[in-house]
This record gives sequence, C-alpha cells and structure tokens, in this order.
Amino acid sequence: QVQLVESGGGLVQPGGSLRLSCAASGSIFTGYGMGWYRQAPGKQRELVAVIRSGASTNYADSVKGRFTISRDNAKNTVYLQMNSLKPEDTAVYYCNKDPYSGSLWAWGQGTQVTISS
Repeated sequence: QVQLVESGGGLVQPGGSLRLSCAASGSIFTGYGMGWYRQAPGKQRELVAVIRSGASTNYADSVKGRFTISRDNAKNTVYLQMNSLKPEDTAVYYCNKDPYSGSLWAWGQGTQVTISS
C-alpha cells in the first residue's frame, strides 16, 4: 500500500511563494509519472502539474510560468515550487500518479494553501 504525505502548505500573501513536498512510501516511485493536483472549495479536483519518469513536465495553463514540479527519486519525493501566488491558487494540494500512469493510489491528506492579504 502506497502512502502519500503532502506538506509545505500555509497562508501567504498574493505574490508570495511556497514549496510543497510529497513523500511516497515504498520503492515504486521511480517508474511512475507523478502529478500535483488541487481542489478548491466547491470545485472538482484538477491536475496542475506532471513530471514523468524521464523528468519531462507539463503544466495547466493557469499555473504555467509560475509553478515548477520536480522530483528526487532517491528520496521518493516530488516537489511543487509555487511562485507569484494568486488568491485563485487557494486550494488543498495533493500528489498522486500522473493519470496516464495507470490507476491512482489512495489520496493522502493533502496540504492547504491559502493565498490572502
């Protein structure tokens, strides 16, 4: 059973930055693409960034140029550097497999990101 543990969220002002981390248990991490998802209140969960096993990346248009996804396979950890944050980035952020890497694992608890002045 894979466990995903997200951390790094918080309350920041518009224009600020945060770095999220997601630690995955087990040694299965390396072969999969990984993604960061977010869910704002009253909205569906959406995929915002993907990093594949070969380290290529893709981003949702809403975060392109502001967010950077990266991974450390030795640590079974994926990161999301978020810059120039906007109030509309407020959401609970989760990590999981890239949806094109097969069935998703059980979701972790997520980490709350709140952008407000």
